[in-house]
Amino acid sequence: MNTPINPFKAALAGGTSHYGLWLGLTDPTCIEIAAGAGYDWLCLDAEHAPFDPKTLLAGLQVAAGYPTHMMVRVAEGSATTLKQVLDLGAQTVVVPMVESAEQARALVAAMRYPPRGIRGIGTAVARAARWNRATDYLARADDEVCLVLQVESRLGLESLGAIAAIDGVDAVFIGPADLAASLGHRGAPGHPAVRAAMRDAFAVIRAAGKAAGAIAADEALAREYEAEGCNFLALGTDTGLLAAATSAAISRFRQR
Repeated sequence: MNTPINPFKAALAGGTSHYGLWLGLTDPTCIEIAAGAGYDWLCLDAEHAPFDPKTLLAGLQVAAGYPTHMMVRVAEGSATTLKQVLDLGAQTVVVPMVESAEQARALVAAMRYPPRGIRGIGTAVARAARWNRATDYLARADDEVCLVLQVESRLGLESLGAIAAIDGVDAVFIGPADLAASLGHRGAPGHPAVRAAMRDAFAVIRAAGKAAGAIAADEALAREYEAEGCNFLALGTDTGLLAAATSAAISRFRQR
């Protein structure tokens, strides 16, 4: 049994657009339905949604048979948290609120085994290594993990060039909502000042040779991001889609 290649990491290097969905519903059936929808990737959001290790594991398991790449956004970027998520079998990890090159270097180290990093070895109990049945796991794991850093504050933007330049950072995701708040426009990610900052950020990220990401539930805005160099797009959330669909359904009858 061999360690699987990370298709998302390989695809990012090609520079083409990749469309995904943020998942906040922890129910395995909901995750499996999303997994069969045709997205290039799905992200289990353990930062804002009530995911824990057991629900993350269940989500990774039910999606394993579908042609979509599963990633996990952690609540925080400690070495302990990253180690556990990687051992569960997530090859791509998203870390929120990165604001310095020093923080980014520490995250790169936490994703890799010694001597390249500090990730602890526990392959005998790790799904990622298929409980030591993937005999090449220790040799290949470092090359197949993918690190996506979220920059979503004024301070993060100031260090964006240095963050994106670090070897081991595969993509940088700009968080519009938190960035807007940090820039003094809370609740208005479409504000001209925020949009200008995002355009500049995409250019900095792409100039560093990395993939640029963002989230936009609005199709027109997503297309704008894409035209500006963003090639790693979250097209909303499962909770947003459900809320919109259920509200629209009952609204049609209330208005009759």
